[in-house]
Amino acid sequence: MYRETDITLKNTVIYISGHTVRLQVQSVDKPLYRGTFHCFQSIIRQESMFGLYKGIGSPMMGLTFINAIVFGVQGNTMRMLGEDTPMNQFLAGAAAGTIQCVICCPMELAKTRMQMQGTGEKKSSSRKVYKNSLDCLARIYQREGLRGVNRGMVTTLIRETPGFGVYFLAYDLLTRSLGCEPEDPYMIPKLLFAGGMSGIASWLSTYPVDVIKSRLQADGVGGKYQYSSIMDCTRKSIQREGWRVFTRGLTSTLLRAFPVNAATFATVTLFLLHVRPIYSCAPRPSDKSAP
Repeated sequence: MYRETDITLKNTVIYISGHTVRLQVQSVDKPLYRGTFHCFQSIIRQESMFGLYKGIGSPMMGLTFINAIVFGVQGNTMRMLGEDTPMNQFLAGAAAGTIQCVICCPMELAKTRMQMQGTGEKKSSSRKVYKNSLDCLARIYQREGLRGVNRGMVTTLIRETPGFGVYFLAYDLLTRSLGCEPEDPYMIPKLLFAGGMSGIASWLSTYPVDVIKSRLQADGVGGKYQYSSIMDCTRKSIQREGWRVFTRGLTSTLLRAFPVNAATFATVTLFLLHVRPIYSCAPRPSDKSAP
């Protein structure tokens, strides 16, 4: 139930993610977009409204499994750790983030490649390399094998492990400090605020890594490779664009982060509140019942 709601909400704002990838990987010498809203306008003008949803197939296929893994692993890890403390929330979140990378990395690779194909070209004149997300992954596997499908896995792990730790830690701290309880008439607004701010905190803590991950996963589009490793990508990016490279696309990411994560955490918490009557505002997966 809550997972279906989460997917729908994420798909509603997934176009902003497309902005982020294009802004992160565009050439500094010949930039196509001046910023988030210029990128949005350009995509609609050149590729129609459908251009905003390039790569949506991959998230639609993967988000159900990712959410199931994240909240399932986090809940089981909390039960193993026993005590419900902020540090244990961080550790449980980090464990969940690590494990879901198995699905997250190939999913984001396909999404990135689909979003980058035909960038800056008119819809009528652009040549499609990939038909859909599955075709994209299949073609990458044929050319580069399993290693190609998992391109960017290390950077994904570096991003997701601490990122999800911060995610659950921030939500736990915020819901505790807000003091919301089931009988609180302002419980839902508090849940939405805590979830949204947790998403923002998570992205801010790992965003520079996401820039490098996106560049590595987009590298090779058109058959030309620029980077040989994570350090090579980082070094070249800083040399050409300075430290500001690590904030490329941040605006669009934060615009997406608040509503998506507000809805996600509020929906999960309310669902658990419904199935477990004795339940406080923040998820307490360390309880004996399943999360």
